[in-house]
Amino acid sequence: MKNIKWGFIGCGEVVEKKSGPAFSEVDGSSVVAVMSRSERRARSYAEQHGIPKWYTDAQELIDDADVNAVYVATPPSSHATFAIMAMKAGKPVYVEKPLASSYEDCARINRVSEQTGMPCFVAYYRRRLPYFEKVREIVERGVIGKVVNVQVRFSVPPREEDYAPEGEQPWRVLPDIAGGGYFYDMAPHQLDYLQQLFGVIVEARGISSNRGGLYKAEDTVNACFEFENGLSGSGSWCFVGHESAREDRIHLMGDRGSVSFSVFDYLPIRLNTSRGEESFAVPNPPYVQAPLIKNVIEHLQGISLCDSTCESATPVNWALDRILGKF
Repeated sequence: MKNIKWGFIGCGEVVEKKSGPAFSEVDGSSVVAVMSRSERRARSYAEQHGIPKWYTDAQELIDDADVNAVYVATPPSSHATFAIMAMKAGKPVYVEKPLASSYEDCARINRVSEQTGMPCFVAYYRRRLPYFEKVREIVERGVIGKVVNVQVRFSVPPREEDYAPEGEQPWRVLPDIAGGGYFYDMAPHQLDYLQQLFGVIVEARGISSNRGGLYKAEDTVNACFEFENGLSGSGSWCFVGHESAREDRIHLMGDRGSVSFSVFDYLPIRLNTSRGEESFAVPNPPYVQAPLIKNVIEHLQGISLCDSTCESATPVNWALDRILGKF
């Protein structure tokens, strides 16, 4: 495929701020149609970004002969449905993370991708951001020696919308839509990146609870996990903590030093070795998904290979579901 003509299913906040414009910044790639259940939103996004077509029905967008690749940017509960529809129509797919709202749905997506021969890519864009490439470089060069332990710590206060009454709460705290609470929305980025560094998680256990009582989903999670190379780690996530406890950190401990970094705040990377402490501030591009989107497009054009696929994304959902005790 030399010219990739994208159709977007969903055109909400993520598309607006993190991904949408990047699709038109790569040679041979353009956006030709968008879809939203809201006619107002679909029309507005199309007009604002100079996109020629808009729809309120996903099947109509997928059936559009001008669309030859589909970006699924909806809540996770519909990822499998739309990804499978597109692949069965012979169109490759780029899906927001997590791949689906359950490990079972991820397996369905993988089966259809294999059956149809259509690739399915997943928006784990931190794999390609310069900030995380710097952390990878530190680890792979052996600057901190052999990594012997991993710790993930994340705590934030409740968001204003979390106090909304039932029926008006954000979809990210509705397990039927999101797969879980905020843990299912944010932890995937952390676990996917760690799996890129250390291999697939082969064992995971967790204890989850609701401590704030603001919604029905879990708001506090503690977990331990083991990677295929034998390295073990632990994580703590709290979405109802006090402001004084706010934290976004992954700490990698080696036998010759340690490195710590954030996943969402992009705070300076801190490296500690026998030479003392060093700090690295690494800027990211304006649209954070741009490097991965470029990689996906060039894969479809036969220029390079993209490894952020449905196959590589599925172990993340396996670990999430194990931690939450889904099976």
